[in-house]
Amino acid sequence: MSWQAAFLNMIGGMGLLLYGMYVLSEGLQKIAGKKLREVLTRLTRNRIVAMGLGVLVTILFQSSTATTVILVSLTSASIISLRNTLAVILGSDIGTTVTAQLIALKATEISLPIVGIGATIIFFAKQNKYKRIGQVLIGFGLLFLGLKIMSDTMYPLRNDPAFEKMLLQMSDRPLLAMAVAAVFTFLVHSSAATIGIIMLLSMQHMITLEPAIFMLFGANIGTAFTAILSSLGSSRESQRVATAHLLFKIVGVLLFLPFVSPLGSLMQKLTSNAGFQVANVHTFFNIVIAILFVPFIDYFARFLEYIVPDKKEAISDVTPKYLDESLFTSPELAIGMATKEIMHISDHVTDMTKQIYPLLKNFDQDIAEKMYQKEHHIDILATATNKYLTHLLRQQLSKDEFNRTMGLVHIVRDYEYIGDIIEKNLMYKAESKYVNNLDFSEEGHKDILTMHGKVMELLHLVNTSAATNSCLLAEKAKNIQEDIVDLEFRLRMSHIARMQKGAQETENTSFIHMDVINAYLRISEHLKNIAMALTDEVSCTWHDEALILTPPSEMWNINDNQKSVNK
Repeated sequence: MSWQAAFLNMIGGMGLLLYGMYVLSEGLQKIAGKKLREVLTRLTRNRIVAMGLGVLVTILFQSSTATTVILVSLTSASIISLRNTLAVILGSDIGTTVTAQLIALKATEISLPIVGIGATIIFFAKQNKYKRIGQVLIGFGLLFLGLKIMSDTMYPLRNDPAFEKMLLQMSDRPLLAMAVAAVFTFLVHSSAATIGIIMLLSMQHMITLEPAIFMLFGANIGTAFTAILSSLGSSRESQRVATAHLLFKIVGVLLFLPFVSPLGSLMQKLTSNAGFQVANVHTFFNIVIAILFVPFIDYFARFLEYIVPDKKEAISDVTPKYLDESLFTSPELAIGMATKEIMHISDHVTDMTKQIYPLLKNFDQDIAEKMYQKEHHIDILATATNKYLTHLLRQQLSKDEFNRTMGLVHIVRDYEYIGDIIEKNLMYKAESKYVNNLDFSEEGHKDILTMHGKVMELLHLVNTSAATNSCLLAEKAKNIQEDIVDLEFRLRMSHIARMQKGAQETENTSFIHMDVINAYLRISEHLKNIAMALTDEVSCTWHDEALILTPPSEMWNINDNQKSVNK
């Protein structure tokens, strides 16, 4: 076989292996990932149980990196402590050794039948849960089929002088073997793939056990670099988790380096099978690391907090733009500035509301993170504005100024409530729909899109009314909210009718669909409260209807020139 053909076969085999791991991971996450976060949250307090969870989760995902990503998100949200996370990481490293043991069992020989069984299940199964089982089998089959292709490609190379010379150089230079394995693992983002290749080389007697052990050490270190890279620019907790994974591996390798020869001899006594020798070294290495580190997790966590200290509290990048306490002596101007600050809050509320339907349709973690950040900004601005208005209420105000200030207090509260509904209800439902691999029916999507459009129309009217003090727009907003109440009832009845027809998608997403529609209704109720506050407690004017079409940002040009909302 020519080098060109061998290279192409190796690339193809590697592609099948990596894609098989991806398909396997996706299928297992859909089957077992439903309550994963809740389980991790509840059962990580005990270190031994946490280690066991790490083993199971990594077996499911076939990737310690995937486990680490979940842990990073949970620690960043303060759901799991750093100390509990360390135990799960140690368990995840043990979980990665299962694939190596399966390779040693020569599961590659039955790769095609596994793919065939999986494909049959997918094509003929009616229920999603069985289709997911078929997906898992296909993933396993493709993984081992990729290894089989690489094995068949390597076998003729054993007599190639150039290939033999390259392996000989790596055998004579342990540090070079470790470095090559570490870099390769980092590039393919999979220690399992690297270890599979090391095992194939060993099983075909192209390398002896000792250089294979050094390459195993490199693969274990290389898999931790991916987590380090992904944690750059993220929270300190996530950086500590990634650093812990790397330190566990490096310290473990340093502890094992002086004992490579005795370790190799021990494994050769246990079994004569070269594949099992490599797999057993990998398993033994990770189990010993876990046993050594578990008793010292508390000390190690303190060490991580020392080498990766918390960032100094930076001034929030979101601060009030218009609040000026020096204007308390001129309540009219202070009320005007507070109103402008409220519109600053409404901008963030609008940005969040716009993203609700896109997030429900196709959940995107990056968009979700930005929305969480927006809600945090709303809380900061609402707290500052409420404090400002409270101080203003302590001044000597006329009855009209007092009523207008109280009206603004209620408006701030309602905008903040809208942000809370989006974060705690709608975003949660969007993520739940994604995690459980559910989707609305075509009619369900249309219903939610209709509700979304109507609420956005109402939000635009209310924001414009608040920016211009237009009673006309506030009254129109009240009428639209009444339309939304009727629309919610009609959409609910339509959903129930679809359920009676036995539509599977409608039945699967029933609770999510109804909660989403209800959440939109609650948002509209808070917007109506704002409109009522504008007409009942804030002095507003009856502007021309053309203002409905004027964006709120342009309204502010009017107010900036006026120096006051009501001036």
